[in-house]
Amino acid sequence: MQAVEAIQKALQELDRPKLQLLALSSVGIGLTYFLVWRRKAKKSIPLGDGWWGHGQQTLRDDNKIYPFKVETSEDEINDLHRRIDQMRYTEPLEDCGFQYGFNSNYLQKVVSYWRNQFDWKKQVAKLNEYPHFKTNIEGLDVHFVHVRAPHRPGQKVLPLMLVHGWPGSFFEFYKILPLLTDTKDDLAFEVICPSIPGYGFSEAPHKQGFCSLDAARIFLKLMERLGFNKFYLQGGDWGSLITTNMAQMKPQCVSGLHLNMLAVTKGGVGMLLSLIIGPYLPFLVGFTREDVRRLFPYFEKNVYDLLMESGYMHIQGTKPDTAGCGLNDSPVGLAAYILEKFSTWTDRKNRDLEDGDLEKKYSLDDLLTNVMIYWTTRSIIPSMRFYKENFKTNPQNRVDARTGIFVPMGHAAFPNELMHCPLPWARWRFKDIRSYSYMPRGGHFAAFEEPRLLAEDFVKFVRKVEGKKR
Repeated sequence: MQAVEAIQKALQELDRPKLQLLALSSVGIGLTYFLVWRRKAKKSIPLGDGWWGHGQQTLRDDNKIYPFKVETSEDEINDLHRRIDQMRYTEPLEDCGFQYGFNSNYLQKVVSYWRNQFDWKKQVAKLNEYPHFKTNIEGLDVHFVHVRAPHRPGQKVLPLMLVHGWPGSFFEFYKILPLLTDTKDDLAFEVICPSIPGYGFSEAPHKQGFCSLDAARIFLKLMERLGFNKFYLQGGDWGSLITTNMAQMKPQCVSGLHLNMLAVTKGGVGMLLSLIIGPYLPFLVGFTREDVRRLFPYFEKNVYDLLMESGYMHIQGTKPDTAGCGLNDSPVGLAAYILEKFSTWTDRKNRDLEDGDLEKKYSLDDLLTNVMIYWTTRSIIPSMRFYKENFKTNPQNRVDARTGIFVPMGHAAFPNELMHCPLPWARWRFKDIRSYSYMPRGGHFAAFEEPRLLAEDFVKFVRKVEGKKR
């Protein structure tokens, strides 16, 4: 990055005609790089197969789908309270906000609410408001929520899968579900929200190597088992990668792919040149003023900030079981670890506040319900392992990094997302972008934080794909 800054400084000293000539030459080089990459890109990923259950693979899969109900017990609640009561706190540094992680002064307030006011039985009933199911795929019991739209005359109902990420769960989508399924518009959706294997109520893999490609294959099999041969996909965080992999594996089945997080890092010379020229002549590299505002200064916003916020990734990508032991044993430790992300990843400015502004966008009931899904299922360690499995090898060398995405695609770019991907960068990977929206507000957990904004942008995207107009 020092080299980039040095080049930018030199550019500032050039007169404008020379700068324009350099920029035009750079665009030509970038275009050449793009065309070479496009020739090398694969059209699709082989579907393959896998087995993640105990022992040897059984001869026949159990293709049945079973109703599932979230349950709890007095013993489970009493054990939670006993562990909460034994928590030992450390006094925070003065005026540190969330800069060192979850502020322990505010943590005690959250835990007091959890211990004395939070009603887990009531939240379990809320979870069961939508139908839950399980089915065995590749040796794992896969959990999913399946919400059908009410039948209304003249209404077209399209199948849709929503995929969560870490440290979220299927519960992130509970506020967006009615906006997509129970609509009086001419368009509605039949929604499937699976839990990634190892998360929540989906069984964790028992063998090494389970990555996003395997999750994608399992979810494709789930949709086939449910009788869908054409459907839409939406995701953020890991859900963004999993749904993208699904579109790469069976593009003929994916009507459209809508994402609220994009990470395009393989831009080569083209990306480097756009970073050098973009701040000064953004139009020459296809950047808008909003792109410039979100991207630059690049080192501060996309390198330093990400470095400050990615310590968890290095732990989970190397030794997840070690760190996970404490989180699996301490509910307060688990809550601090998870909820700190819902503060900082919603808006990095929240790091300066003692309460992390956590309750500005979320209720404690909703936040703690997500924590309880991890706690009661003991899924924090297998959810963390997903990072190690995906980073065991260089992601840029994986087959999905060398495979283009040719299905219709839409992107909702939220301003407080951890990273920003301008439209020109997105086009290097996604060959049929139908919609790209600069969202007015919101961060990483879009469906949880801004369900209406996300739903509206998704429906707008689908209408473009379906050729509909309001």
